[in-house]
Amino acid sequence: MSTAKITTTARYLTFRLGGELFAVNVFKTREVLDLSHITQVPTAPGYLRGVVNVRDHAIPVVDLRRKFGLPPAPDTLNTRIVVLELTLDGEIVVAGGLADAVHEVIELEPDDINDPPALGLRWRTDLILGLGRRDGQFIIILDIEKVFSADDLVALAATG
Repeated sequence: MSTAKITTTARYLTFRLGGELFAVNVFKTREVLDLSHITQVPTAPGYLRGVVNVRDHAIPVVDLRRKFGLPPAPDTLNTRIVVLELTLDGEIVVAGGLADAVHEVIELEPDDINDPPALGLRWRTDLILGLGRRDGQFIIILDIEKVFSADDLVALAATG
C-alpha cells in the first residue's frame, strides 16, 4: 500500500545511524563531507556538535544520534557530515547532520513506501514521511525539515 504523503517517484540519500537505515530527499541534500575538525560552540544545545568550515562558511553540525536519543558512539572512518538545506521562515538555513555512514542515492516508487506503523516504531512518526522497502530492508524516510523544530533552526541560524 502506497503512503498518501509520498505520491511521486523520488531519489533519496541513505545513511546509517546505529542499526537503522535512514533516507532524506536528495534535493534537501547539498553535499556529503568526510568528517573534519568540528569547533565546539559554547552554550549550544547538547545535540549541536559544533561548526565546521565549508568553503569559508561556518556550518552548524547536529549529531543526529543525539537528536534521535540514540546512545553516543565514537566517530569512525565512515562517519560523514550530510550538509542539508532547511527552510526557516522562508529562508534557507544550511546545516550538517552527523551520520555513522552514508550509503548511496536510491530511487523509490510510491508503491515501495508505506506509512509508518502507529505502534512498534521507536521514532516519532510525525518526523517520518514513510517506510521504504528495498532489498528486504526497511528505510526510514525522514521529513528532514520536521526533524528540526523552529527553535532548533533558530539555534542553528545563530551559530552560522
